[in-house]
Amino acid sequence: MDNWTYTFLLSASFIIPFIRSFENRVAYYKKWPELFSGILVMMMLFIPWDIAFTRMGVWSFNYQYITGIYLLDLPLEEWMFFIIITYCCVFIYEVLKYFFPGFCFPKLAFVLTVLLAILTLITALGNIEKIYTFIVMSLSCVLLSWQLVIKSYKGWLSHFYFMYFVGLLPFYIINGLLTALPVVTYDNSENLSLRIGSIPVEDAFYFLSMMLVTLMVYEYKVRTNKKK
Repeated sequence: MDNWTYTFLLSASFIIPFIRSFENRVAYYKKWPELFSGILVMMMLFIPWDIAFTRMGVWSFNYQYITGIYLLDLPLEEWMFFIIITYCCVFIYEVLKYFFPGFCFPKLAFVLTVLLAILTLITALGNIEKIYTFIVMSLSCVLLSWQLVIKSYKGWLSHFYFMYFVGLLPFYIINGLLTALPVVTYDNSENLSLRIGSIPVEDAFYFLSMMLVTLMVYEYKVRTNKKK
């Protein structure tokens, strides 16, 4: 049964957010079209990246903990990871927006975005030879800088950071199990070799980038639909 481990972890993450999606207060299910638009765009960027890094050996998957079903060199569970984890995190985002509608701190969001953009830029430029570090920090820097251009810090970015820091806890629980068993192993020569438990520190910025792409599309679609 070990080969169902990755599937089980994803299923355990998904069940409660899915059931609660139909609750009338948040009514998350009503925003599924916008959600899956965001997930699709995010996967168009992250799936090719994942495939390339898997082929290059930047990370790899332990056959013991996956079903063995592959699509374009990626385990089926890895494809589901992008859908399920993003589904759950946007659910957290919507719940926080519902219960904390006044959580909007444009100046704080602006300063945090600038600091993170500088941090990721410096880290990327200082580690060009480490492909995971360089790529994830570069992408994070570009996405964070773009928030300053589109001025999302005046709107939804405060709730994004709220979701991000709340979501890091379940993300690290699931990712901690995936990297501790390990279901996923990393080539440390391609990252900073700095870990939070068993998790490369770069994964926090991978998560940041993944959710920023999704929510940029999601929020755009939600606003556009409201105007119709």
